[in-house]
Amino acid sequence: MCYTVLCIVIRAVSITVKLELSDKEFRRLLDMVYIGNWVLNSNRDGDRLADYDRVESLIFSHCRDNGADALADADENGFYPSEAFQQGGIHEAIFDYEDCVFYDKLAEELAHRDMGYVEITDDNYPELCVRVKEYIDEFESNGLDNFNLEI
Repeated sequence: MCYTVLCIVIRAVSITVKLELSDKEFRRLLDMVYIGNWVLNSNRDGDRLADYDRVESLIFSHCRDNGADALADADENGFYPSEAFQQGGIHEAIFDYEDCVFYDKLAEELAHRDMGYVEITDDNYPELCVRVKEYIDEFESNGLDNFNLEI
């Protein structure tokens, strides 16, 4: 099946890009667009990046014409991912990513703290890497079970 999913206007010149995607590829495109917009906008209350919402709406608008009706809903503001789409496993992928980032960032911050928050240079970068690896190994073995925070 062929989906034409992108029409871009640049300097008042309309450029149509035709993407030929299988059903599976179109579904993956929906996932990527949703994840991208989630990363950019999920933590913004009233300060959303509207351009990304518009792109998401544009891509999801093609669901109705291509047999993927259940994946998009619409209102006066445009198209958006349906509840069925959002409950279809996409958030598990996002949570897996966030979990990875959490432990990586925590390990790096703790390692940097252990080094006295010195500026990281070519000379001390190997030490930082060793310390980060030690924390990552600990988190992989025990999660946060051995993590203590005194307030």
